[in-house]
Amino acid sequence: MLDLKNRWVLVTGAGRGIGRLMAEKLIGCGANLILVSRDKSHTEDIEKKAKGAGLQVVSFGCDLGVREEVKKLISELLKYDIDVVLNNAGIQVTYRSGVWDTPWDDFEKSFRVNTIAPMMICYALLPKMKEKGFGRILNTTSGIDRDPYQGPYSASKAALDKVTKDLEVTLNGEDILLFLTDPGWCRTDLGGPQAPNSPESAVNGCLAGAFASKGINGTIIHAQDYADKTLEEAVSLIENM
Repeated sequence: MLDLKNRWVLVTGAGRGIGRLMAEKLIGCGANLILVSRDKSHTEDIEKKAKGAGLQVVSFGCDLGVREEVKKLISELLKYDIDVVLNNAGIQVTYRSGVWDTPWDDFEKSFRVNTIAPMMICYALLPKMKEKGFGRILNTTSGIDRDPYQGPYSASKAALDKVTKDLEVTLNGEDILLFLTDPGWCRTDLGGPQAPNSPESAVNGCLAGAFASKGINGTIIHAQDYADKTLEEAVSLIENM
């Protein structure tokens, strides 16, 4: 299990839900944090906690659905020696819409946030990881990527799966791992109150790949499989898949 103490970890969607919980867990692990949320004020309290723990932390506000804002964010991210990327942010514009009734705008918004923004971040940061020979990237996917009645969301996540796996061919023996993490259906703003799982149940599974010392690139980590495990136990299971 890797020690992330004093390593820089990027968390998108850090202002709420599972992203916020992961950021708080990382404080306890001694990681330096780069927090991204749509409104920078959403992470002010986490920033205070991190600084109170003696860690380095920076926060950025960014609408990941606006390409120019993502470009500005990336120009800032490139100033840091980022070791771990948690592309956690996502949106679900339409829920249970008819196949023929979904507005094209819903597809465009979903792909911008759920697919294009995380891949822009990957394409910007992965070359730096390759230069130093180390990195961990965890892209948040979904188990509903084949549901025809959640078209924009499921299609955007399926596309993210594909391009994440495509990046595997760029790796040539470096200590770089790319994982897809599926948190399961959780009671977050995105998942809704009817979801069967608490956001807390997903944290260790969603974080485990960041701490893995070895693993299989492109693996989908289903976080609910580790809901009853400690972080250390989850990491060990993933390292020995």
